[in-house]
Amino acid sequence: MPIMQLILLKIPAFILGIVIVGIVTAFSVTGLLIVRYFIPHGRLKTHHDVADPILGAIAAVYAVLIAFVVVTVWQNFDKTNANVQLEANYLVDIYRDSEAFSPDFHQKVGGLLREYRQAVVDYEWKTMAKGEMSPEVEKLMRKIWLLYTTYQPGNFTEQSFFNESVRKLNLFRELRMQRLMDSRNGTAPLLWFVLIVGGLSTLSFTFFFGAENLNAQLAMAALLAITISLILFTIMSLDFPFTGSISISPQPFKMILLD
Repeated sequence: MPIMQLILLKIPAFILGIVIVGIVTAFSVTGLLIVRYFIPHGRLKTHHDVADPILGAIAAVYAVLIAFVVVTVWQNFDKTNANVQLEANYLVDIYRDSEAFSPDFHQKVGGLLREYRQAVVDYEWKTMAKGEMSPEVEKLMRKIWLLYTTYQPGNFTEQSFFNESVRKLNLFRELRMQRLMDSRNGTAPLLWFVLIVGGLSTLSFTFFFGAENLNAQLAMAALLAITISLILFTIMSLDFPFTGSISISPQPFKMILLD
């Protein structure tokens, strides 16, 4: 399990957010106070002409990078949520299409689909928080597939509904596999390294500006630290869409009726 996913699993979002913001803000304020203790603001002001354009360049590059990651993570989260709703819709469609078959087959399909729906809600949503699949749901998926592979349509109407049901069943299975992949695939560790180092570098540059009013500079540095840390916390919270307090709900499966 990726370290970021493990952190989301073990620590509630509210506490995690406070810890991240607190650590980054403490780094910013402490670093600034240490630099100002050893170097008076008068000496720092002489380097403003050099430090200002460098900070501007670093901040611009970091802003582009962090904005790109936020947009990507949010789009992935939104797409995963849409796939969950689509998977639930296919579940209903397969059940409705089974009404065109023999009563015995419809009853068997309905029973398995109801078990599947309940197992997804009760078991797989919990295992996905760890980036894993549920063995119970996998067994039910195989039973449903086996039921269709052994059925022989009796007439043209059944054949038409059977072909459509198999097509939807394949799409249904693909959506489940995509859901499982999304539960364990997060931002690459190398990109997290760049985001964290880039944030610390941007904050560190604020240490080398010599404002005469130290309290004002501390307030500005703290606000910058809070902003960066909140953005990183947002990326982290949305990175694994089924893990943590901020996650996708199984509500689409709970709402469907199979009767």
